[in-house]
Amino acid sequence: MKKIGFLSFGHWTPAPQSGTRSAADALLQSIDLAVAAEELGADGAYVRVHHFARQLASPFPLLAAMGAKTSRIELGTAVIDMRYENPLYMAEDAGAADLISGGRLQLGLSRGSPEQVIDGWRHFGYAPAEGETDAEMGRRHASVFLETLRGQGFAQPNPRPMFPNPPGLLRLEPHSEGLRDRIWWGSGSNATAVWAAQQGLNLQSSTLKDDETGEPFHIQQAAQIRAYRAAWKAAGHARTPRVSVSRSIFPLLDDRDRAYFGRSGKEQDQVGFIDEKTRAIFGRSYAADPEVLVGQLRADEAIAEADTLLLTIPNQLGVEYCAHVIEGILKHVAPALGWR
Repeated sequence: MKKIGFLSFGHWTPAPQSGTRSAADALLQSIDLAVAAEELGADGAYVRVHHFARQLASPFPLLAAMGAKTSRIELGTAVIDMRYENPLYMAEDAGAADLISGGRLQLGLSRGSPEQVIDGWRHFGYAPAEGETDAEMGRRHASVFLETLRGQGFAQPNPRPMFPNPPGLLRLEPHSEGLRDRIWWGSGSNATAVWAAQQGLNLQSSTLKDDETGEPFHIQQAAQIRAYRAAWKAAGHARTPRVSVSRSIFPLLDDRDRAYFGRSGKEQDQVGFIDEKTRAIFGRSYAADPEVLVGQLRADEAIAEADTLLLTIPNQLGVEYCAHVIEGILKHVAPALGWR
């Protein structure tokens, strides 16, 4: 059994062929798709966060709206770039969105990846400390955020406050109990997966990671997941961690599917450089008739290792088509693999 959700990058473009021609389209359709996915029996609705791009960028208003319109489905991010975040303000926003949803947030964080502009986080008012890299700054912001989510008081109260205070040091409000255990780390390497385990974070591993061994992507990703679980066990955490992987999977059920994805051209892993120093491997896409997909996905070792599968959806093709893709997987693929 696996939890199965969708992951949307929330692209929008004013081009005539796009189903999301504005930011408003991308946001409102994301809410509609969360509702549709819940009705279909999917387990999660996740959004990507990119700044300075025609994509989703401010997750908490969107997550709160999704939470108000749904009742069961998990709502999450994959991932929030912590180089851009004020961790205290973020803790307030996350607490509010989680309470609105009834405790359904599953927040994926990361230290960040190459972005649309040079050092975009500087425009948000953040800069690494002396001797610190931007990645280390992102992890520092994450550590403050995680500590704040514990709900312990840390601020000295005003002796003459506007409103009465509870005794002791004050914490940020609103506080949502249990959210700290529903934070994930988006990891692109084995080392950061181990770090995430040591911090008591769930693991999000996507379709891109550092090419550390030259093996096929799913083999390397499965090894990353096993390293994470070993580090979790060594750390002695009490709860069982969760692990997600994301994949582009398209059952070819009708002429639309075949027109869009019948010749995707991405049936093999791809290798490239995400910056001048980092060689990365990008996982393949899957597009085939359902019975063929079942065999292909059964051979994917990383999917087998994970408890949660996030389906990357082509959001610019519209809510109805994306719901069709999700339904196709839930009805025609997942049962044959024992995921349902």
